[in-house]
Amino acid sequence: MFTIANGVILKGENLVPSRENIVVDEGRIIEIGKESSEGKIIDVDGAVVCPSFINAHIHIGDSIIKDEGYGLSLSEMVKPPNGVKHVALSNASDEELIEAMKSSMWEMVESGTTHFIDYREGGIKGVKLLKEASKDIPIKPIILGRDDSFYGDDPDLGKVKVAVRKLLEIAEGIAPSGFGEITIDVAEIISRECEKAGKISSIHVAESESNQIESLNNYGLSEIEKGVKTNFSQLVHLTNPKNNDLELVSQSNQSTVVCPRANATLNVGVAPLNKMLELGLKPLIGTDNVMLNSPNMFRELEFSLKLMSIYHNDYLNPIDLLKMATTNVCGFKINDIIQKSMIMEGNFAEFIVCNSFSKNPYLNIINRCESKNILYTINKKFSI
Repeated sequence: MFTIANGVILKGENLVPSRENIVVDEGRIIEIGKESSEGKIIDVDGAVVCPSFINAHIHIGDSIIKDEGYGLSLSEMVKPPNGVKHVALSNASDEELIEAMKSSMWEMVESGTTHFIDYREGGIKGVKLLKEASKDIPIKPIILGRDDSFYGDDPDLGKVKVAVRKLLEIAEGIAPSGFGEITIDVAEIISRECEKAGKISSIHVAESESNQIESLNNYGLSEIEKGVKTNFSQLVHLTNPKNNDLELVSQSNQSTVVCPRANATLNVGVAPLNKMLELGLKPLIGTDNVMLNSPNMFRELEFSLKLMSIYHNDYLNPIDLLKMATTNVCGFKINDIIQKSMIMEGNFAEFIVCNSFSKNPYLNIINRCESKNILYTINKKFSI
């Protein structure tokens, strides 16, 4: 048992700042209060206590080819099966993949991340490799698998269903690349089987303008419309919405994820975060391919805050942005799988304690902090 004393705590789903103490026992927050004090006292006078980060979208297997292929198009970089990424993954040994993934996970831990959602290539073997790599690291991977049987113009739907069910026995969900690689029939099998299993179905949508145009020309539906109609529980990117795409998503109960740095690196656009927030969406945020960006959420948050303000000619509320990396996930059905906690009594202890540099605790985290400014990272897997 220990007490984090005299910190400025960002409490609850809305990250309300309050100068109080937090008592933690066996991985749970048992009391929050100005006079609360039990066990070992850790005085962090004036430091900011923030929920630890969830990196909501990452391809950690890319860790083996950091910064390779810079300047290539989205398809040349990541489209299966011949993109730079997929060729590199097919040529790498298991040992190379594990060591590279370990390195990226430690970088995430050191920069305040305790959970990440990974789009895992390589079928069942790929899922098992990430589980092996993460077993001794204080971080929780939420692994979404995929299988080569998903792809092609005329896939064997029987084989697809079998592959999905086998993956769901060991993974937290399924994540095909995008609608440019799978048929509607395959999409419906994935979302239906995931829903039956109570797991996550996730897919990239509207990452590029060309993807959207191709989808509209060939099917009369945007990729976002396809994602909503096929009932995926999570839609990633939404960088190039058309017509009433975002309104359609706002009327569904689907989780959304944005990846601004990856979109910028691949030159595919800027996610309309301001409009998403106006419509009542509560997006998550991720760093995407490790081959493109470091998995450091501090860097993602600062970049996004400033990019959105310039692009939309309006300031992005830093509270809303910080929620994307912390508590927004707690409001979605998928949190039953992720189990990421906000700072409240009775919840798991999942928070970071950072040096204070300014009177604004949100901008302090987003605009000032770096990995070296984290005093403590507390989570239920490993604790002080």
